[in-house]
Amino acid sequence: MDSLTQIVLGAAVGEVCLGKKIGNRAMLWGGVAGTIPDLDIIGNLFLGEAEALAFHRGISHSITFAVFGAVLFGWLIDKLYNTKARHWTETVLGIGFYCFGILFASGILLAVGASMKWIIIPIMLAVTGFGIWRIREDLFVRKDRYDRPSRLAWQNMMFWGLFTHPILDSFTAYGTQLFAPFSNYRVAFNNISVADPIYTGLFLIGLITASFYRRTDNKRRFWNYLGIALSSGYMLFTVYNKLKVDTVMEATIASKNLVAERYMTSPSILNNVLWTGTTETDSFFYQGQYSLLDKEKVFKLSKVPKNHDLLADAKADDKTLNILKWFSKEYYMLLKRKDGNIQFNDMRYGTFRGDSYGENDFIFRFILEKGEDGYYQMLDAEGGPPEDMDQEAMASELWNRIKGI
Repeated sequence: MDSLTQIVLGAAVGEVCLGKKIGNRAMLWGGVAGTIPDLDIIGNLFLGEAEALAFHRGISHSITFAVFGAVLFGWLIDKLYNTKARHWTETVLGIGFYCFGILFASGILLAVGASMKWIIIPIMLAVTGFGIWRIREDLFVRKDRYDRPSRLAWQNMMFWGLFTHPILDSFTAYGTQLFAPFSNYRVAFNNISVADPIYTGLFLIGLITASFYRRTDNKRRFWNYLGIALSSGYMLFTVYNKLKVDTVMEATIASKNLVAERYMTSPSILNNVLWTGTTETDSFFYQGQYSLLDKEKVFKLSKVPKNHDLLADAKADDKTLNILKWFSKEYYMLLKRKDGNIQFNDMRYGTFRGDSYGENDFIFRFILEKGEDGYYQMLDAEGGPPEDMDQEAMASELWNRIKGI
């Protein structure tokens, strides 16, 4: 899931574990726990493009890391609470998380409704100012209003923060190496988008409301648990949708008399109504979209050639290609770019419009160049729309397709 959702989940977990003892500080440190696994992006500074792709959601998203990381980070926080630096650390972290959340939410709102920016921006600035004032008052001015947790309590909170992060990620199509370093198998249930504002929003309702109550007030726990219950209920709803959509996909495959080797379905970005379906035969992928609001219960599939022969000369031990094949779970097609390079497209995510397959239409695309030694190198890894794409027009198309138009 996106970073904001993981911070919110971690904050809710922190509140469950330590809210009664340390109030909003529990949300803060829970947010830290929920952020730590995604710090594996630091590996991008030291690894090549392909290696970084394999490293993300690897060991830092494993059960093993949750266990050992909880012991280490819980011990470090316990030590920090013996120093004067704790107050400033908590204040800086609190303001940092809050500003990140506001910027992230603003980015989504502006992408969906760019024409409303003069309304959205002032509201967000006002919310930011109020939030920073509250954080300063609660974390710094009231700095002594807490019952210090034991080291074991810190470690318990860190474990649940580190553990729930990869569990949540496992529900997306990207996949999570839960069993690393013993296995590189990526768990992926494909029932929720990597960014779903409804799921995140339901969590936030309970979390924000709870933060206004004193740490000893039972209403605080009620609101936090309500947010957890609502978001968990929505997650079960996405699982139900997944089962329904799979039935539609199977019926579509049967109606077209396809001799399909396998298929997969996953929701499109920011919603759980519009789904992408992909199935394959020996030489082709059949891919398309289906909205739960479509009048006809069928995926509108397009026939897409795999073009795997473009890499017929590849060596069996080509590290870059083997990582990309593993990452895409062999759901990939190739095309020759205008610049002469080969583009590796991850078909699990489909395209932006669902029925066009040019080099800039794929959501996840990797540009390859063959080196003098015969091995391929990744020149670029691109996820999301190209910079020159009309974001507002794309958002409008997505919304219309969600509505079944």
